[in-house]
Amino acid sequence: MSVHRLRLLALAAALACVPSAHGEELGLKLQRIQIGPPRASAGPVPTFLSADRIEGITGRESVAEGAAEIRKGNTAIYADWMKYTDATEDVEARGRVRIERDGDVVTGPSLRYRTSDATGTFDQPEFTLAPRRRLDVQAVSGRGRAQSAVFDGEDRYRFVDGFFTTCKPGNEDWRLQVSEMDIDFTRDLGTARNPTVYFKGVPILKAPYLDFSLNNQRKSGILPPAFGSSEKNGLEAAVPYYFNLAPNRDLTLTPRFMSKRGAQLGGDFRFLEPSFFGQLKAEVLPHDQILGQTRSAESLVTTYAQPGKVAGLNLNRVSDDNYFRDLSSRINIAAQTTLPRDAFMTFAGGWWNGGSWNITGRLQGFQVLQDAAHSIPVPYSRAPQLLLNALKQDLGAGLDFGITGEVVDFHHPTSVTGVRSTAYPSLSLPILTAGSFLVPKLGVHSTYYTLDPNGNAPSAAPGAQQLPAISGTLTRTLPILSVDGGLVYERQQTWRGQNMTQTLEPRAYYLYVPYRDQNQIPLFDTAAADFNYAQIFSENSFAGGDRISDANQLTLAVTSRLLFAATGQEAVRATVGQRYYFKPQQVTLYPSTPPSGNRISDWIGSLSGRVTRNWTVESGLQYNGRDNRAERFTIGTRYQPEPLKTLNLSYRFLRDQIDQVDVSGQWSLGRGWYGIGRLNYSIPDRRMVEGLAGFEYNGGCWIGRLVLQRYIVTSGSTQSAGATTESSGSPTRAIFLQLELNGLSRIGSNPFEALKRNIPGYARVNQAVPVSRPYDFDD
Repeated sequence: MSVHRLRLLALAAALACVPSAHGEELGLKLQRIQIGPPRASAGPVPTFLSADRIEGITGRESVAEGAAEIRKGNTAIYADWMKYTDATEDVEARGRVRIERDGDVVTGPSLRYRTSDATGTFDQPEFTLAPRRRLDVQAVSGRGRAQSAVFDGEDRYRFVDGFFTTCKPGNEDWRLQVSEMDIDFTRDLGTARNPTVYFKGVPILKAPYLDFSLNNQRKSGILPPAFGSSEKNGLEAAVPYYFNLAPNRDLTLTPRFMSKRGAQLGGDFRFLEPSFFGQLKAEVLPHDQILGQTRSAESLVTTYAQPGKVAGLNLNRVSDDNYFRDLSSRINIAAQTTLPRDAFMTFAGGWWNGGSWNITGRLQGFQVLQDAAHSIPVPYSRAPQLLLNALKQDLGAGLDFGITGEVVDFHHPTSVTGVRSTAYPSLSLPILTAGSFLVPKLGVHSTYYTLDPNGNAPSAAPGAQQLPAISGTLTRTLPILSVDGGLVYERQQTWRGQNMTQTLEPRAYYLYVPYRDQNQIPLFDTAAADFNYAQIFSENSFAGGDRISDANQLTLAVTSRLLFAATGQEAVRATVGQRYYFKPQQVTLYPSTPPSGNRISDWIGSLSGRVTRNWTVESGLQYNGRDNRAERFTIGTRYQPEPLKTLNLSYRFLRDQIDQVDVSGQWSLGRGWYGIGRLNYSIPDRRMVEGLAGFEYNGGCWIGRLVLQRYIVTSGSTQSAGATTESSGSPTRAIFLQLELNGLSRIGSNPFEALKRNIPGYARVNQAVPVSRPYDFDD
């Protein structure tokens, strides 16, 4: 029987009624209405009879002996002896009987079958049910044996006192034993009575009754349970129940029991409509046995989209600061400290002979999950915020006109609050050719503040001098002039047996912004921008609207790429660049921070691409030529010669902050065994930040997985003298043990999210696909 035709996921729990579903892998679908007449009948189908010897009365009854064969439509019956009655279209067959229907094959000693309505009975059958071909599932066959089989029509079977497995003949590592099982492919529905799952001859799961979906279709029922353990919560067990409410709506309820904390209930509702979609999640732990209190979490994420209109909600809340750190076994969730509460709506359209515009309104706030050992800064809320962007190309004389604007009301429980209004109109003159570009641009950036000190001074860095509390109004107007230009040179060459095109792309970017004293302006949403290749070609060294850096500077960079001449696909890219200051920058984030006084910036360089058939490299460097030292360095490489063989090695260095080595991989060990693991090691701390190790075994018709994970959730970061160091957290350990019976169910805790996040290039051992390579080198 097909893997996807028998998703008996309900066998994971010994309950009275255990229907099946696989909601975690199935997406919602919009309800589609079929329009048009039904298919016309194919008309009478002739019957063909052949054998070594045939006798009888023409038009009434025929008896065939020796290699007897009868065919009608998609059905063929073979036997040593066969009798056919013309009036009723009944077939009686004995001796090495074999019936084939739509790829299904049933064999046994004797058969009674009516070809007119595809009904009959089969004694002691052995069967192989072929998968109904679908585009969205992987086709896998299954087989079995029973005391008797009943044919209830086209694509309908009933097996009595038998078993089913997807293992190959001669292998019964797992099997499903039933007293009775109905298979109805016309409704994609199956039912079983008194089912028991045997693994290696040992009964592991049993249920008195179940129904299940065929062909991997969503169906209400119990999903595979998850079991695990952790130091904070003890032994854990979760049994999700899936409600297939409609093709475009579903709900999953998940009771979860933790031996140290008690019972928790979670819900996940998904919906998909023609103009909006989203997801609503909620969890509640009525009585935490450790803390003695009720704990809960809620999340709503939804998006609405129509031509010219887009809107969205992202609302999140938890009952206490340690909710994720205590109750989540996933590091990306456990490490969350700021939960957004955001609502927005955007309108867009065209204007003035081909121009475009969009306006966005937003309300945004946050819930900050504080840590007892470290205070986390509370960001400002925006209530409300209005944004405008407009562009008109070919205004006249080759000019382009653009304008951005913003009005935002900032709120904070302790710091200065106020309204910031910004307008930035600009004119540019793009001059483009096949091998060059030049874009001069002139704009005026105007900002207006209405401030309320709220009884406190504006935010500042820990240990830095606080800005004076200000009320009233402030203004700032700055002209911004830039000229961006570049060239593209090409030459043909051969590299590693391939015809290549090498480019040389120098680029120069000049920026002038006069100095304005901005020390009295508060910091609502502004910080120093990360120094990288994209930033050195930007107009501002700060991210946010409260600081605009003065500038009289020139950025020079060059990029070289290797492109395959036949396809134009990029093989390797190398870039290097540096900024030169004709006048040192004076604007700083805080009044107490002295200007750097540098005349040149650090060097920025990168190298990336697939350097051989099996090796890819990504690297980046920020080098301080003044002090002859690296400020930042990252390099990562992947070796992937074939599916299920992946090795990743990376190194990350950020002065006074990060110095880590990261190794991960998935590798075939032979004889069905695969090793998986990851080690993220902090060199200065001499400790493992995150580790994962485990094994997978592919038994052909089943997969076993054992994964051990250990990670440290840092509670935040502290700043000292401009450096940032992560504060230590207690380690969290998790164990994932899963048994996947192909075509039946996955039993145990699900490790896939942890494996995909920790091991780039990870693939499931029974769903591996060829490694995607847009090109190959000749080795």
